[in-house]
Amino acid sequence: MSEELNEALGIESPTRTSRDRTDLREPLRAWLAGVLPSGAEPSVSEVKSPSANGMSSESLLFEAEWMQDGEHRCVPLVARLEPDPSDVPVFPTYDLVSQYKILQLVGQHSKVPVPPIRWLEPDAKHLGASFFIMDRIDGQIPADIIPYTMVGWMVDASDEERSRLERATVDVLAKLHAIDTKNIDTKFLELDVPGNTALERHFENQKRYYEWARGGISHPVIEAGFEWLANNWPENEGDAVISWGDSRIGNVIYDDFSPVAILDWEMAGLAPRELDVGWLIVLHVFFQYITEGFGLPGLPNFLERDRVAAIYEELSGYQLSDLLWYEVYSALRHAMIMARIHHRNVHFEQATWPEDVDSVIPHRGLLESMINGTYPSSSSV
Repeated sequence: MSEELNEALGIESPTRTSRDRTDLREPLRAWLAGVLPSGAEPSVSEVKSPSANGMSSESLLFEAEWMQDGEHRCVPLVARLEPDPSDVPVFPTYDLVSQYKILQLVGQHSKVPVPPIRWLEPDAKHLGASFFIMDRIDGQIPADIIPYTMVGWMVDASDEERSRLERATVDVLAKLHAIDTKNIDTKFLELDVPGNTALERHFENQKRYYEWARGGISHPVIEAGFEWLANNWPENEGDAVISWGDSRIGNVIYDDFSPVAILDWEMAGLAPRELDVGWLIVLHVFFQYITEGFGLPGLPNFLERDRVAAIYEELSGYQLSDLLWYEVYSALRHAMIMARIHHRNVHFEQATWPEDVDSVIPHRGLLESMINGTYPSSSSV
C-alpha cells in the first residue's frame, strides 16, 4: 500500500535535501555559545529531521542545554533552514526574515497559537544556510504520508473529537483574520507585482510562480485552470487580511484535538479571507480524493464546505462569498506545487517524466471536475 500511495502522491520515500546533517551538532553548539549570555556553556543533542510533513523547507530537531541566571535549562528546539537552491526547491525564494516577522506579528497581536521564536540568523556561514530557531511544541500532526484520511489518530477519533478539531481549526482562521492591521507594519507581506487589489496581485504572482515552477514543461490542466479562474473572477473580493497561506491541518500541532501551534508561514501574505478558508477545505478534499481512489472510505464528512463556511461566519461575523472560486484556485495552486515536487523527485532520481505530464498531479481528475463543472458546488456560498 505505502509504495502505491507514494507513487500516487508523486513521492517515493521523499528526499528533502542533499545536505549532510551529521556534522551540524558542533556548529549549532558554537552558534548558541555566541548568542547566549556569557558562561552559558551550551550543549546540543543529536540533530534529527522530522519524519512528518513538509517538502518546501528544512527543519532540524534538537535539544539544547545551557546555564542561565544560575539555572540549568534544557529546551527542545526546531531550526528552520533555507533550502539548498541546488535541490530544486519548491518555491523560488525563501524569505526567512519575513517568516520570522509574521510569527512574531501573529504571536503579539492575536491569540493564534504560534511557536515562540527565539533567534534569527541571516548569515549562512554557520550552518550553510540562513535559519531561525523556535521552541518545539509537543502534540500530534495529521500525517501526509500515509494520509490522515487512511490510518492513524484522525481516523480512530470519534465524530465528536473530529468536530471539535474542525471547529477549533476554523477558529484559528477567524482569529488570524481579525488582526487589526491599521497600526501594524505589514508591508513585508505585500507582493511587488502588478494588480489593483490584493487578489489580483496574488493571482499574478501565482502565474509567475507557474512559469518558474514548470521548468519548461507545460501542464494543460493547470493552464486550463488559470483560464477558468480569469473567466469566473469573484464579484466581491472583500478586504485583504493577514493570510496564513498554507492553512491546512497538516500544518497544525494538536493536543486533545485543539491547536497548540500553527506552522509553515512561508506562503503568508495579504489576501481575502476566502483564500485561507478555501485552502483548508480543498487540502482535505485532496487527501480524501486520494483515499477514495484506493477504495477506502476516508473522512467524507470532515471539513465539508458548507459546515466550514457556517462555522467561520459564526465565529468571525463575516459573510463569505465566491467560495467555489477559491476552491478551484486552491486546487490549481496545489497542482503547481505537486508538479514542482515531481521536478524534485526527478532531480533526486526517484521519478521520471511520463508522456502524460499532467498525470504527475495526483488530483488532476479533481481539478478537471472543477473546471468542467462536475465538482459539487453550493448554492449557499
